[in-house]
Amino acid sequence: MSISKRNAEGYSDPTAYEALIRVWAEEKRTAFRPLVFICSPYAGDTDTNIRNARRFCRYAVEQNCIPIAPHLLFPQFLDDTKATDRAAGLFFGKVLLGKCAEMWVFGEEITSGMAAEIARAKYKGLPIRQFDADCQEVTDT
Repeated sequence: MSISKRNAEGYSDPTAYEALIRVWAEEKRTAFRPLVFICSPYAGDTDTNIRNARRFCRYAVEQNCIPIAPHLLFPQFLDDTKATDRAAGLFFGKVLLGKCAEMWVFGEEITSGMAAEIARAKYKGLPIRQFDADCQEVTDT
C-alpha cells in the first residue's frame, strides 16, 4: 500500500499523511486474529454450560481472537451419551486444538473431557491461559 505525503493538489500534507499511516498500521495490527481453543465444562448442567461457553466465546471475540469451541459444535450432531460419538467428538476437538495458537480454560471445574484437552495442549506445548467464570484471567502468584 502506498500513502503519499502530498494531498490531491500536490502540496505536502504531513498531518493527513501521519493520520493515514496510523490508520493503516492499526488495520494491519488488528487484521490478524489468532485461533483460541475454548475449554470449559459441557457435561452436567448442559444448558448452563452451553450459555457459559457462548459467553466465553464472545469474550474471545472481544479480545480480537477467533474462538474454537468443539463442545458447542459437535453435540449438534453427535450424542455425548454414546461412547463412540463422545470419542469422536473428543478426537475432533484434539484435531482442532492443533490448529490453535492458545488454549483458554474457563471456570474452576475441570471435567474429564477438559482434562484430556488440557493434557493434549500441554503435550503440544500450547500456551494455556486460565480464566474464572467471569472471564477474569487467573494468574498464579
